[in-house]
Amino acid sequence: MAVCEVCSNDYEMAFEVRTADGTHTFDSLECAAQRIAPTCDNCGCRILGHGLQATDGQFFCCAHCARRHGHAQLVDHA
Repeated sequence: MAVCEVCSNDYEMAFEVRTADGTHTFDSLECAAQRIAPTCDNCGCRILGHGLQATDGQFFCCAHCARRHGHAQLVDHA
């Protein structure tokens, strides 16, 4: 069995996710999102969908949040 790096649950159905930073072990998608999903630079929510990235490297969950930081050129991918 493998131990989740977020909640420390020792789970027989744990899975690995490979990123540029290395390999991570999780027992659920919830734990994976908590560790590796980016957060919105405006509201702080986890970005689980498409999200938006500004040229300065900031991440936003939606165009509304991007506009609040002066990125009017970003639009939602609906």
